[in-house]
Amino acid sequence: MARIYPFRAWRYNPAKVRLADVVTQPYDKISPAMQQAYYQRSPFNLVRIILGLPELFDAEKGESVYSRAARDFRAWREQGILIQEKEPCVFAYSQRFTVPGTSDVVKERRGFIALGKLQDYAEQVVFRHEQTLSKPKGDRLNLLKATRAHFGQIFMLYSDPAGSVDKLLFDGSGPADGEVTDEYGVLHRIWRVNDPAVVRLLTSTMADKKLIIADGHHRYETALNYSRDYAAQYAAHHGAEKTGRTESLNAHQVAEPAFPEAAAMMTFVNMDSDGLVILPTHRVVHGLAGFDAKAFAKAAGEFFTVQELPAADAQEYLRTLKSQSGTAFVAVTRSGALLLQSKPEAIDKALAGVPDRQRNLDLTHLHAIILDRLLGLDAEKVREQTNLRYLRDAAEVVDQVARGEADVSFLTNPVAMEQLREVAFAGEVMPQKSTDFFPKLLSGLAIYALE
Repeated sequence: MARIYPFRAWRYNPAKVRLADVVTQPYDKISPAMQQAYYQRSPFNLVRIILGLPELFDAEKGESVYSRAARDFRAWREQGILIQEKEPCVFAYSQRFTVPGTSDVVKERRGFIALGKLQDYAEQVVFRHEQTLSKPKGDRLNLLKATRAHFGQIFMLYSDPAGSVDKLLFDGSGPADGEVTDEYGVLHRIWRVNDPAVVRLLTSTMADKKLIIADGHHRYETALNYSRDYAAQYAAHHGAEKTGRTESLNAHQVAEPAFPEAAAMMTFVNMDSDGLVILPTHRVVHGLAGFDAKAFAKAAGEFFTVQELPAADAQEYLRTLKSQSGTAFVAVTRSGALLLQSKPEAIDKALAGVPDRQRNLDLTHLHAIILDRLLGLDAEKVREQTNLRYLRDAAEVVDQVARGEADVSFLTNPVAMEQLREVAFAGEVMPQKSTDFFPKLLSGLAIYALE
């Protein structure tokens, strides 16, 4: 069963800082240019903690980005830059945005920020949909150990066709307790919910839900491993009889985790809501030895119907792609663009050992047939991104080929929510970077300190 808990969040003090100056995009979405801009925006911008810049002579001084993060976090609390909620609460969280690629399609995604119990995938309560890499997990573990806090939320999906949770949290909500518009024009608003009766109703409503990690696989697995390590250390110090602690009720008569490390901060969003938008992540292939566009088109013909497209801009290619039935991609080369449409019989034969759910995914065809068989990018090269880049901006994907920075790029359609649900709940995973949920969850709206 899914377990959620209110918590006494640390939040930026509006009397000391302006929220727009201190919050950031998630750490893995911060480019070097964004990192510099965040640094310049405020000496208290969260980037200094979640993605700090190394300094000269760090090794000689025994310093690191992690030790500075811990020192800054401690100092900001002592200085009142960050202040703690007096009572445990959850936060209703709304994001209003214009859908990328449109000029007038406005949506609102609603969810709530709370603690979520960290549970092993084998318990079949929390499900993943992507593989993870060891390097990002090592980095996040170092930060967690140094600061003993969670600064961003893991993005979780749950199913609630009736929208009962959103009605509970948002119906009759007044002015927001925090509001900020980010660099992508997304309006983020949060409301404090600390009525114990409402919180108890929320926790009971969520109790029978299964959760899918939308974004934050690395942070989830890092927090889960840290929780296991803590449990082992606790057993060593206090004896085996103390390790079976369960959640309890606090003075406010709302549930709290068995120990602080047993939970992490999460944002929960209804996967059945209209505000959930998944964007495609396009593939850019570079650094291939002797790539030949004509030879590639000929080889692709075994598995795909290949059609030459007239020269056009990225948006026209995407419109062509979207109009196709079945699995299709647009391959952009310096010799021109090609529409590739899967041949069902050839694909089924080539992917005979792949489960049906996976075999029906566009990206499975792209990775298993095009990248692996035709271009020689095996799973390790894809995992290490040796010859592969992932981009959301279709225009940049096309431009990189034109500038000679890529051999071939592939424009793709987005994964459907129903496909993601089926794959995740079956215990399977999609290729890396299969989904791009928009917008991202801001870091710095709430902070969960373990001590």
